[in-house]
Amino acid sequence: MSAMVPMVNVAALKDTTLLNMGIFALFVLVTMVIVFRASRNNKTAADYYAAGRSFTGSQNGTAIAGDYLSAASFLGITGAIAVNGYDGFLYSIGFLVAWLVALLLVAELMRNTGKFTMADVLSFRLRQRPVRIAAALTTLAVCFFYLLAQMAGAGSLISLLLGISDWGGQALVIVVVGALMIMYVLIGGMKGTTWVQIIKAVLLICGAAVMTLWVLSIYGFNLSNLLGAAADSAKNPNVLNPGLQYGKTETSKLDFLSLGLALVLGTAALPHVLMRFYTVPTAKEARKSVVWSIWLIGLFYLFTLVLGYGAAALVGADTIKSAPGGVNSAAPLLAFHLGGPLLLGFISAVAFATILAVVAGLTITAAASFAHDIYANVISKGKAGAGTEVKVARRTVVVIGVLAIVGGIFANGQNVAFLVALAFAVAASANLPTILYSLFWKKFTTQGAIWSMYGGLSAAIILIALSPVVSGAKTSMIPGANFAIFPLSNPGIVSIPLAFLLGWLGTVVDKRREDTAKQAEMEVRSLTGVGAEKAVNH
Repeated sequence: MSAMVPMVNVAALKDTTLLNMGIFALFVLVTMVIVFRASRNNKTAADYYAAGRSFTGSQNGTAIAGDYLSAASFLGITGAIAVNGYDGFLYSIGFLVAWLVALLLVAELMRNTGKFTMADVLSFRLRQRPVRIAAALTTLAVCFFYLLAQMAGAGSLISLLLGISDWGGQALVIVVVGALMIMYVLIGGMKGTTWVQIIKAVLLICGAAVMTLWVLSIYGFNLSNLLGAAADSAKNPNVLNPGLQYGKTETSKLDFLSLGLALVLGTAALPHVLMRFYTVPTAKEARKSVVWSIWLIGLFYLFTLVLGYGAAALVGADTIKSAPGGVNSAAPLLAFHLGGPLLLGFISAVAFATILAVVAGLTITAAASFAHDIYANVISKGKAGAGTEVKVARRTVVVIGVLAIVGGIFANGQNVAFLVALAFAVAASANLPTILYSLFWKKFTTQGAIWSMYGGLSAAIILIALSPVVSGAKTSMIPGANFAIFPLSNPGIVSIPLAFLLGWLGTVVDKRREDTAKQAEMEVRSLTGVGAEKAVNH
């Protein structure tokens, strides 16, 4: 069994188009019915943004897993392991370890202090207007980068299934995904989005489990045999060793360190993950959510190891790279090899559901950030009614959806795991220092928060723009241009420490002191939860 010849005929996928479309349509129909039912109870801002705080810890934990296990996890990481072996699995490790930071430092404290958004926490004891504007802008930036990854994943997936290789066809697919995403969020709000995420998490983990057991059964449930077959198929034993992607030069080693920093520190600062903690009624349930999600996410990432090496052994890295979806097509091609058109249709529908669920979560987070933080608290100065605020949020959904569609068309063809890593770097740079300083440093000031958020956000985006991701390499977004001054593909190693430094420096040189009573109230509330519901009802 150790030297099985890759047997997947990519051209044969075109024969499965009608079946795949049928399964897609069924999923969209079922979830749309659920979203319509959930939308009946969307009467207040708390209903629309936080699902009326009606979910249990286990339900919310499953939804968090559904939100977090994005197209990057399923399509990107499986492809990265299939092509780059051990180095691809480092994405899985980074994404999982990051949850310990979220559990130990952020989840419960954020739930106790906030109301609907990250900016509620950051502006609690600082000056409202400048901090809310900064936090809303960083939230929108992170959501935009994350949306690019999901849209690129949608383009890769559907282009593989329909055999669409031309740019126009893939662009049309991205437009359809964007339109569906806008409908889900406009109609269902956070409650509808949460149920879509729960359904998708169950389908994704079950589908991945079936494929994992199937691959292992081919090799007698012996992981060593599977790894040997992957190395034989690649004709390169180095797929089992570190360094195939990140160990060739000193720059690539530094790039890996930068990637690791972004993955481990980014999760605790992702606005759409933080917003999920507000959908539970108590801090205890928020903590339970994280523990529940860690188990589900950890289990899934173990599956990606088998799926990635299984794709390398049974499909072949060359076949994967030459398929219409590139490295993102590894999981669908493996499904086709194992179970033919039916399994491919199911797995593709699950991947499609994955993209829809995640983009819906991102979109409602971005819309809530603009409507709640900028419109309600800055433009209207807290005088806007809940109904008006929700109307603004719904209009924002449409604008964000259109921007995501345009950005996704340009990002199409990039490895989605890699694009998500950029979103993590922006989150870790722009948000995490301010979150930690706000929660744990009593002397932290508004100026420190502004310097940290704007400085971290600017540094991350400028370095990405000047990196090989955008220009100067064959795989760049603008392959014909070359203005890549910054040699690393991920900016985290520079932008994250810089943001921490700017937060400290801005506070140290700031002569203005913050309200000590507010600082004390925030400390008590974040640690105990006493008075937290006042933040909901005032």
